[in-house]
Amino acid sequence: MSLAQFADAHFSYPGTEILAGASLLIRPGDRLALLGPNGTGKSTVLKLLAGELQVDAGDARILGRQTVAYLRQSHQLGGEGTVLDALLEPFAHVQAMHEDLQRLEARLAEASEADLKHYGELQEHYRLEGGYDLETRVRELTQDVGLSQADLGRSLATLSGGERGRLELAKVLVRQPDLLLLDEPTNHLDLAAIERLEARLAEYPGAFVLVSHDRAFIQRTCRAIIELEDGQFVRYSFAYDQYVVERDARLERARVEYQRQKDHVEKTEDFIRRNLAGQKTKQAQSRRRMLEKLERLERPEDNWQMAGRIALNFQTGGDLGGKEIVRAPNISVGYPGKPIVTDVTVNIFRGDRVGIVGPNGCGKSTLLKTLVGELAPLAGVVERGAAVRLGYFDQKLSSLSEDRTAIEEIQSVRNDLSPEVVRTYLAKFRFFGDDPFRTVRGFSGGERSRLALAKMLLFPRNVLALDEPTNHLDIPARETLEHALDGYEGTLIVVSHDRYFLDRVCRRLLVFENSTLEAHLGNYSDWRAYRQSQAAAAPVPAAPSPVTQSSTEITRAAKKDRERTQRRLERLVESLETEVARIETELSSLRAQLAADHGGDWQKLHALADRERELGDLLGRRMADWEKASAELQRFLEEV
Repeated sequence: MSLAQFADAHFSYPGTEILAGASLLIRPGDRLALLGPNGTGKSTVLKLLAGELQVDAGDARILGRQTVAYLRQSHQLGGEGTVLDALLEPFAHVQAMHEDLQRLEARLAEASEADLKHYGELQEHYRLEGGYDLETRVRELTQDVGLSQADLGRSLATLSGGERGRLELAKVLVRQPDLLLLDEPTNHLDLAAIERLEARLAEYPGAFVLVSHDRAFIQRTCRAIIELEDGQFVRYSFAYDQYVVERDARLERARVEYQRQKDHVEKTEDFIRRNLAGQKTKQAQSRRRMLEKLERLERPEDNWQMAGRIALNFQTGGDLGGKEIVRAPNISVGYPGKPIVTDVTVNIFRGDRVGIVGPNGCGKSTLLKTLVGELAPLAGVVERGAAVRLGYFDQKLSSLSEDRTAIEEIQSVRNDLSPEVVRTYLAKFRFFGDDPFRTVRGFSGGERSRLALAKMLLFPRNVLALDEPTNHLDIPARETLEHALDGYEGTLIVVSHDRYFLDRVCRRLLVFENSTLEAHLGNYSDWRAYRQSQAAAAPVPAAPSPVTQSSTEITRAAKKDRERTQRRLERLVESLETEVARIETELSSLRAQLAADHGGDWQKLHALADRERELGDLLGRRMADWEKASAELQRFLEEV
């Protein structure tokens, strides 16, 4: 059974072909990453699956009655109410059932047999819809995506762009559809939230297709890679690290096959030329007819390599600066009336490769600005070493003017360069044709990042301070940036959420934790392993003794609330036991049918095998639900 499919699908925008007879099946349990350089149409593919666009020819659709939730890359959250209202909006029918249950529970004592039957049916329907754990899931997801419990009561109108993105992510996850379509789900998430999302997706019962440039995230969440290449889907049944190896091997095989055919064609054409008018005329004619029928292979092009062709070459100018690049003893960082960290010491030495990491809003960019002189410290003094030539990449790209063209941006730094020279220079950063004459206002995020890097590289720099340099860059461009920084001899200070990038370029970290700043040797993976070993070695705190209350201290309302909770948990456990027994009975029957003689009916056999696999998965999930509910009931009874 499949959840969704593309079958000989064609789609194009004016002048740009996205799909050219592409086919793909998405099955239950699939964890797929859709990859390709910027501009190949990854987001378009998700929109086609979600039904927001229609293919020009062929088929692209969700099969059967499968449920789908789609996280868009851009978020335009409207409406009124609170964050909690927005999260519960898709569950209005569940909320209505909850209200009906409460009304029925209030008069269970005098309920008729018909009322009791209706109550039982409604209760089962409510359970199947996930009503009993809905609010718990909402609150857990709120924390997972980096929103606080206090944010649940906030008005939607007060949310920032990043907070809106995190809310939209929580909204699609809480619905638990059969198929998740996630377009850049790690945007607006800090490292801790990304890792919580990874853990949640690892346990997700449905399937998902995601578009992301976060290679560490793809590695930890996806079992297969779908590459969008020349309008076709190429499936690699590997995690990201093995996919990279297999992709290179596949390209090399294609190159060998192309060269083999090219050599064969050249030899055959030479034979035809030499023998067309001689004794072997018939052979030459026969071979010419064969060549005419031969399907010629196109020269294999590495689209990723082409997309990564950016002339990044960070030069120091020969002078690496003094031994101490930055000396900042006992400084306080932040804004007047709003300190972020106080009394911290930061020393950065020549040749250091330092990464600054921490949660959203902790002050990473503020610290970087303070260290490079863009912002004064609240207390203390930041001293920069002799002969420091600083290159600063601002994640907001504020050095770019919306109304200037790309040529004018370069000439704002080097007014001695002619437009022709500037165009040649910009071509090294993938600005071709009329691109140099376009204004920055019409540039994409990736184009802006490349232009800002092009400006910074106009002069040698022996210190680079880069604030989220991989934002807006696709994977090929990120790999090019990493390779360029590998060969850079100067001092590097970076703020980044890209763990793959941090592991590749950093040898030391400054980590924001609980309003403190700590220094750690090693890259991000080294620090993460250290934190995990600390957590494993920490003593488990003793469980607090239950507090008992006298009957006079317990109000009648509280007593009724506990009774309702107990009844709910008992009903949940009982209904799960019933469902587990039913699934086991059906599974036993199916296995008996599979063991019997199928009489050559392979279609029926495959259908039975598919159903057995589905039931096995369902049984595992229901057993886990039962264990969780039983443990919750036991804890509740022990606390009462």
